[in-house]
Amino acid sequence: DDWIVIGPNVTFRQIKDSSLLQGQARVLAEAAATVGALQIQTVATLAGNVASALPAADGCVALLALDAEVQISSATGQSWHPVGELFLGPGKSSVDPTRQMITSIRFPSPQGKHGSAWERIGRRRALVLPILNCAVSVVLDIDSRSIEVARVGLGPVAPVPFRARETEAFLAGKPPTEETFVQAAQIASAEAKPRTSVLRASKEYRTRVLQVLVRQGLTRAVDQARARAT
Repeated sequence: DDWIVIGPNVTFRQIKDSSLLQGQARVLAEAAATVGALQIQTVATLAGNVASALPAADGCVALLALDAEVQISSATGQSWHPVGELFLGPGKSSVDPTRQMITSIRFPSPQGKHGSAWERIGRRRALVLPILNCAVSVVLDIDSRSIEVARVGLGPVAPVPFRARETEAFLAGKPPTEETFVQAAQIASAEAKPRTSVLRASKEYRTRVLQVLVRQGLTRAVDQARARAT
């Protein structure tokens, strides 16, 4: 119907190879391709990535940009929760592993002129924690003259996977131009709080790079949306 549903045992390799997700949720397919290496992608699941609740988890950040929900099941029943509500802190999830488990993940099937993109920077291309990652999704109006909806997920810039709400509010109704993207990137860097990390980089470097990732992500997502037939 109006949802794309991913089962709890679906691996990152299945996600990155899925023609459905490449077309309807490219940000997730691209993010899946950056998780670990091929051997890890073959066995690691998106549900497990969500359960780990790490602020830089590639799958989690991508799901934020898709406005995803997670189904939690227990002996008392099942319920759906926005993915962003499951994170309590670094590595801390609201899912109780002694009584609950993730049994499904879903997000609205994109409508209209939509596009999405994934940006990530690390010290090398694989098997490394990201210095930063960025997930973007947009929907343009029928004439591609303005952005109707935008979602921006960022990590690790807070104790949990972070959704840039101020940036999203700014983008709504704006023309999809380079000037708009530059302003949005500045807002994103102001509302995000990356810190200096020995394993990653300095706060100053990460703040500057964050703006580049947001601009690149918006540009690619909008180009994808424009290419779609009305």
